[in-house]
Formats: sequence, C-alpha cells, structure tokens
Amino acid sequence: MKVNRNDQAEILTSDQLTELLDELPQPHRAIAAICYYCTCRVGEVCQLQAEDIRGSKIVFRRANTKTKRTKEVFIPAKLKAELESVELPQTGYLFLGKHGGHITRQAFDHALREACDYLGFQGVSTHSFRRSSITALHYAGVALKTIQKRSGHATIAQVGAYIEPLDGAADAAGEML
Repeated sequence: MKVNRNDQAEILTSDQLTELLDELPQPHRAIAAICYYCTCRVGEVCQLQAEDIRGSKIVFRRANTKTKRTKEVFIPAKLKAELESVELPQTGYLFLGKHGGHITRQAFDHALREACDYLGFQGVSTHSFRRSSITALHYAGVALKTIQKRSGHATIAQVGAYIEPLDGAADAAGEML
C-alpha cells in the first residue's frame, strides 16, 4: 500500500491485473474492471446507477465525479463480457452496500487489500486501476489529449503525472479501446 499517503499507487502489469481480477470476489471484481477499463476513480464506480449504463456507454454523471464533470466512456468488449457475467440490478445503484445505498470505497478497499495480501502485491491501492489504465493507454500510443478526455483530467500535465515507465504496460491497452 502507499506509504504515508505520499507515494503513488503501484501500476499493474497486464498479468497482475488478470491475477487480481481473478482473485477479487463479485461485486468487487466488476468495480475494479470498470475502474480499469473506463480509467475512472473507484468513488465514481461505487455511485453508478443502472441507468448510467446506456447501451455501449457508461455515463459518469457530474454528481459522481471529483471534478463535477460528466463524461461518457465506451464499454470495451472485455468490460462488456465482465459486466454480462454478473447480475446487475435494473434500477438504482449498481453495487449495493450492506446498509442500503451504494457500496462504499472502504468496502472495496477492504476486499482489494485482502486480495493483494493473498497475491503478495505491494503498493496497490484503489487508484492503481486508474494509473495502470492511463499508463497502458499512453504506451499503446493513444494521444495524451484522448487520455485526458477519457480520464476527465483538467490538463494534460495532470495526465502526465500518472504515467510511469513500465515494461509490458501496453499489453492490456488494446482491450480498453
């Protein structure tokens, strides 16, 4: 995990992502997949409602984002298959919490920590999916402006802060487009 909240979240390779998704139980697996394939924050995913999945897109509404901007992301084939493998509600929140309302970031973080401990992954946090996605897209040759629009960052400089050298980072990028 991050140390003193100062280090950046670890970037996952394609193989690590696969291992982690395989280890996470539902609905945490679906949440992680949406974070990765849509390049979004876990808080945005936890608050998704059934009506936010519109055909081939997921709409992240203003109220769900840190930046208060709405964004639409096309659902890549790999994510579509993942979402079809889990029974999602037709109305209300996609991921229900224990006491009504939506699942919390803390509940997802707890499941993620358990999976990472089991797999022996260090430095992974809920933000690793977003960082990994942005890095993979960059190394696959996707324009920074396109990544900026997809991730919802206000500036290209903010996108650049997410990118880190990593062997094999582009392996999974083709699955996200």
